Amino acid sequence: MLLDASLRHFDPDRITSPAIALRVETTRNDNETPVHRHRKGQLVLALRGAISCEVPHALWMVPPNCAVWVPGAMPHSNRVTPNARICLLFVEPGATALPHRCCTLAISPLVRELIQHLADQPHEYAADSATGRVARVLLDELPNMPVEQLHLPISDEPRIRHIADALTRNPADRATLPEWAARVATSERTLARLMLRETGLSFGRWRQQLQLLVALRRLAAGASVQQVSAELGYESVTAFITMFKKALGRPPGKYLTSLTRTSG
Repeated sequence: MLLDASLRHFDPDRITSPAIALRVETTRNDNETPVHRHRKGQLVLALRGAISCEVPHALWMVPPNCAVWVPGAMPHSNRVTPNARICLLFVEPGATALPHRCCTLAISPLVRELIQHLADQPHEYAADSATGRVARVLLDELPNMPVEQLHLPISDEPRIRHIADALTRNPADRATLPEWAARVATSERTLARLMLRETGLSFGRWRQQLQLLVALRRLAAGASVQQVSAELGYESVTAFITMFKKALGRPPGKYLTSLTRTSG
């Protein structure tokens, strides 16, 4: 990642160990890596702050104490909030039974500590060494981590991408589907069909999911519920909390607390 000069030339694929980990501190500003890929799968764990990871056709959100799993050889780029603390875990193909698709995992305290411990060890180690045994436990535990539904389907289709980019820049934009159709020079019916075909979601559901990911990123970066509600264009804090609770099962404060109460 481009978060630290020592990592710019780091190539995880040159190391044969089944799992290697790195701990990374970011600077005050948002940091973003260019699109890249590697043979090893990559788990990006947020210890503090938040990470968004873009892969083909989807954007994934990683709040504190969650991690995004990117299978080996999949193109991806990561963006990290200011002053975040993260761990990168690189896993050899076939070393653990994680999905062959990108997903966000809720990470248990045990797995979090195992990853951080591995980050303090040499990258090359014998399978029967103490580090090798830690790696085996970690790789056995990873498939048991529950999946969080924190992703936004996106598309390279120019009209959908234009809307996604515009709403990412200004998530408070409350333009209706007919208004967006006029902006991208198509009919309302065509845009509705296009959105469903390209993302699997209606326009309203898709925009809500985008706002949810923006909200999580801002809340994880330290913004208040009131600030985020206003930034997303909600008429009241109550309306924003209702949307958030319906989507994730808990109001924003309790959801973030549940993710961060064991962080250290």
